[in-house]
Amino acid sequence: MGFQQGLSGLNAASRNLDVIGNNIANANTTGFKSSRAEFADMVAASMGAAGGRSNGIGVEVAAVAQQFSQGSLTVTGNNLDLAINGNGFFKVQQPDGSAAYTRAGNFKLDKVGDLVTNDGSHVMGYKVDPATGVAGTEAVPLSFPVGTPIGAQQTTSITASFNLDARAKDAAGIAADPAATPPVAAVAPTPRSTYGTSVNVFDSQGVATPVNLYFVKTAEPNTWEVYTSLDETLEPPGSPKHTITFNEKGEIVADSAKLTLEVTPSANPNTDAPGPFEVEIDFGKATQFGNKFAVSDLQQDGYGAGELTNINVANDGTIVASYSNGVTRAEAQVALANFRNPQGLTPVGGNNWVESFESGPSILGKPGDGNFGGLRSGALEESNVDLTAELVNMMTAQRAYQANAQTIKTQDQVMSTIVNLR
Repeated sequence: MGFQQGLSGLNAASRNLDVIGNNIANANTTGFKSSRAEFADMVAASMGAAGGRSNGIGVEVAAVAQQFSQGSLTVTGNNLDLAINGNGFFKVQQPDGSAAYTRAGNFKLDKVGDLVTNDGSHVMGYKVDPATGVAGTEAVPLSFPVGTPIGAQQTTSITASFNLDARAKDAAGIAADPAATPPVAAVAPTPRSTYGTSVNVFDSQGVATPVNLYFVKTAEPNTWEVYTSLDETLEPPGSPKHTITFNEKGEIVADSAKLTLEVTPSANPNTDAPGPFEVEIDFGKATQFGNKFAVSDLQQDGYGAGELTNINVANDGTIVASYSNGVTRAEAQVALANFRNPQGLTPVGGNNWVESFESGPSILGKPGDGNFGGLRSGALEESNVDLTAELVNMMTAQRAYQANAQTIKTQDQVMSTIVNLR
């Protein structure tokens, strides 16, 4: 009798409508992946059935398969919105401590500075060593210093790039000599402040102390003396601090390109203030050309304490933090996970999946490495639901439901006719 086949068809069509309805309901869900119902026929087991004599007994839903095709990327302008362009999932640590995976990158900083999802799960990544700029290999919950400043860093080196005027005369000047042939006119001494610059360095508590550098041309060709004070009464000891020389091409001689200076903190009023510390000055990019004195670059590696002001994420997942003290540095790198069989992942709601036996264990990596996709900051991945296709599928499923209902109705009429025979 046809009741079994029609009933199985109703169940399959109803399940299909459930899947389609879920897809349509999540058409605007960030990072959502659509599913489809996949059907298989059912045949009664019959060992002795001859070919072509076994009747099918209906249909069943063999699987509800998730479709992990790429969704469109929408630019949002929010720095903490991240979209994966390619393979991979964000790894998150759920509030209960278990791991989950998501394609929804609408992340936020909570009140303590943790990078979290909407349900409070912590985003996992690799911390970057501030000293080396290299990301670690162990994925940990990402957190940033909100409400507490980053510590100060003592200055250890200064890099100075500048040009000293090759036309400069001996700074000591020339005395007049009327008796000379021809007579020599007096040349006034060049003030020490003529060629000078200054940079602030920081002690271990982040208090700035200015370091002044003054360059004085000597009578010897291509040779300059470096001073740290305008007050000539401070000499001696220790002045000039250094002598730099240039070759015939205007390039600094390597042996004179380094100066180690002892700095005594002068602006720190504390009784137990940090003591003197050494700073190495690199003049390696200095030149002596026939142009005016100009400083093109003057950098030092120390800084005071600073508050977090902004976060940006690069395409390789590197999270760059900016601080109020002018420091911009890489703090972490977002981790991505992938699976041999993503369709085997188990959805648990909240835009999350968890690994299962069918998916296999997660494989962690970094954006852009191997088969991992890249990241797009300031964008979100839309649902991959094709709304037009789903509406057409819904009409098809509705017709299938109606047709199966009709087979049951027809079979009922046949049964009634047989019962009424006399």
